[in-house]
Amino acid sequence: MDANTIAWLILLLPLASAAVILIGTRRAAGVSALISTGSVIVTFVLSLVLLAVPADATAQPLSWLNLGEGLTINIGLLFDDLARGMMIIVTGIGMLVHLFSLGYMKDDDGKARYFAGLSLFMFSMTGIVLADNFVMMFLFWELVGVSSYILIGHWYNKDSAADAAKKAFLVNRIGDFGFMIGILLVWVLTGSIYFDEIAKAVGGVENAGLLNAAVLLVFCGAVGKSAQLPLHVWLPDAMEGPTPVSALIHAATMVAAGVYMLARVSFLLVEAEGAAHAIALVGGLTAFVAALMATQQNDIKRVLAYSTLSQLGYMIMAQGIHHGSEAGMFHLYTHAWFKALLFLGSGAVIYACHHEQDIWKMGGLRTRMPKTFWTFAIGTAALIAVPGTSGFFSKEAILEAAWHDESGFAKVAWALGIAVAFLTPFYMVRLFVVAFLGKPRTDHAEHAKEVGAIMWVPLAVLAAMSLLSPVLMGPLKASGHVAFHLFTPTGLLSLAGLVVGAFFGWKLYTGRDSDPISIPLFANRFYLDDIYQGIVRVFQDFVGLTLDAIDRYAIQPLTTRGPALGALGLGYIFRAFQTGNVQAYAFLFGLGAVIMLWLLVF
Repeated sequence: MDANTIAWLILLLPLASAAVILIGTRRAAGVSALISTGSVIVTFVLSLVLLAVPADATAQPLSWLNLGEGLTINIGLLFDDLARGMMIIVTGIGMLVHLFSLGYMKDDDGKARYFAGLSLFMFSMTGIVLADNFVMMFLFWELVGVSSYILIGHWYNKDSAADAAKKAFLVNRIGDFGFMIGILLVWVLTGSIYFDEIAKAVGGVENAGLLNAAVLLVFCGAVGKSAQLPLHVWLPDAMEGPTPVSALIHAATMVAAGVYMLARVSFLLVEAEGAAHAIALVGGLTAFVAALMATQQNDIKRVLAYSTLSQLGYMIMAQGIHHGSEAGMFHLYTHAWFKALLFLGSGAVIYACHHEQDIWKMGGLRTRMPKTFWTFAIGTAALIAVPGTSGFFSKEAILEAAWHDESGFAKVAWALGIAVAFLTPFYMVRLFVVAFLGKPRTDHAEHAKEVGAIMWVPLAVLAAMSLLSPVLMGPLKASGHVAFHLFTPTGLLSLAGLVVGAFFGWKLYTGRDSDPISIPLFANRFYLDDIYQGIVRVFQDFVGLTLDAIDRYAIQPLTTRGPALGALGLGYIFRAFQTGNVQAYAFLFGLGAVIMLWLLVF
């Protein structure tokens, strides 16, 4: 099987799976689940086979549109080292999520629809990864938005799930509008939409201001998809979907798309230095603010959601740092495994505790769910960057790259990253201690039992990858220029953050039945959601009142109420002449005849 066939199969198999389920097997939920799971297993195997393909191999593009003026748009596939590494992440995590879902969703009424949505999501993400041009990437970018809307709102009978799906869809459209304008501007400046051609032409762009504007507009797409400030508000609400969906969205697919896109066009950031500085600063701020929010969340999935926001901030920050793009992608590769582990682990806990998500209603799960406990502990260790875990190597690489960048923006981003290195151990040790240690606080926690093998085996695989991924991802050149030295200011401060943060998390929360710290600003997410809701409410009210006034005082008088009142008034006038008196009728008849004669004569 040649590289061209492999690449097209990887792209089209998930689409075929979704089509077969929706058209043929939707009433057979078990068959639908097996079709979807089988397709993702095959795509993962094919992605492994793709690793053996020479780096300079290309796939035959499919001609799509010829718009004249030298602009031809193809559906073309690119499988260089960057794409192949990302494809392993997408299909590998996707496969484990599918397997976990077989147990988690076994009794769900919409099981077939759920697995069809997963297949559509896999098709969308595969298209982004393999795209060789901006237009194809944008098409699949929007498909990811549609499929995430379907999955987040899977339990659409719940108002909160339906609202979360709409919120994710609409907030992402804001970023995507800027992304679309940025693509058009890049085409105007370079004359191409193809990544290899843009890379050759961007060095010759003379208008630096316009190039920086174009890159910032392209970055808007990443701000939406990868949930950076100020468009981060959709991601925590995406927890309303099934927990495996949370793992898929938060670990390796939707939110990683923005980071991957920036890495794909890193040549633009090299030329647009001002835009790169802004990107690094936005990433650093997102990492810091999201970590603060995580310290006061009580929903186990929301803590992990804000953790995802924070880690994405690290990755975005790296893309804006000189020589930091590879470190950012390395962190994406490692983070995918341990964050998927943590989300699926939280799903196992929620499942065992009868869908309870408040960590203060858990406790004592260490002895009741030992497999989940140990795998979750490994995921936590990787996230807080315990030396030797995958998260340690990739996080340190980002901070080291920021330290060696001489720009002031990079130094600010570095300082924010160091602060996050203190906060992450604190809030994750808090979660771990409250949920797993101590005594059970509710009957659900008291009677929790370990999940079945179909759920804990994926956890074990992810736990192994949380430790071994830096070694296993080495052949993919995922850790290109990401070397660091432990005994430097960066390394020592980072280790100090780990020790201090973990110590305070352990000290403050061991043996507690309620949170000893109350910071409403962090618990209420800096009130940003409330501010946005207020803006939307005011805007809706203003638009509603304006349209009501136009309808009431302009449209109705001219089209409905005005003619109706006119007809009613004429009716009243003519009714006055209907007296029923014969003499009055004779008088009116005579008066009318005289008037007619007068008009005819004069």
